[in-house]
Amino acid sequence: MTIRHIALLAYPAMTALDLIGPHHILSMLPNVRVHLVAKTLEPITSDLGLVITPSVTFFDCPLQVEVLFAPGGTRGTLDAMEDEATLAFMRSRGQQARWVTSVCTGSLILGAAGLLQGRRATSHWVTRDLLSRFGAFPVAQRVVRDEHVLTGAGVTAGLDFALTLAAEISDTAHAHKIQLVAEYDPVPPFDAGSPERAGQQTTQALREMLAPFLTAATQAADRWRCAHEQSI
Repeated sequence: MTIRHIALLAYPAMTALDLIGPHHILSMLPNVRVHLVAKTLEPITSDLGLVITPSVTFFDCPLQVEVLFAPGGTRGTLDAMEDEATLAFMRSRGQQARWVTSVCTGSLILGAAGLLQGRRATSHWVTRDLLSRFGAFPVAQRVVRDEHVLTGAGVTAGLDFALTLAAEISDTAHAHKIQLVAEYDPVPPFDAGSPERAGQQTTQALREMLAPFLTAATQAADRWRCAHEQSI
């Protein structure tokens, strides 16, 4: 029986939950081999200190993968989206992958690799509009599909994203079983999971806290757009 390879990008200072949720769900699919892919096999420390050990390097990752996935973060994501080795890996696998995917600001990495041009996509609400600088069409939805490109919004959307993808790779019945075994039945204690529901005071405070990151992300996206326009 053919093994389908799933390549999950890992990089320093990424947001661990962006990766862990999809890893948990996708690893329960039949006939798959999930790879945690990084530059080297050295342990990677996430933005909040969780240490993750990659299973394969860029060089050794299978050329043909069923799924290529990028998690998000803040400072670590900015470094990844301007790291040529990372972008070269994403381009090489993304051109052949059945599914090109991301969660949260991981879509900025897809954009920097040239994998979102002309596609509808989403990201964390703070950076979603930046996707247009990569030739994408930002969409304010939790999970967005445009043909073989599947993107999830911020952090916890990784569970919704992964279940959606699981149903596509396997079938809806299997995705239901995965959701049940994970007991993914969210009843959050607060209704503050989006700017619209969190209220102006909370949203503004978070915007101010994330302003330096958004400025740096905007500058990185503008550098990409300028370089792309010059190459045409």
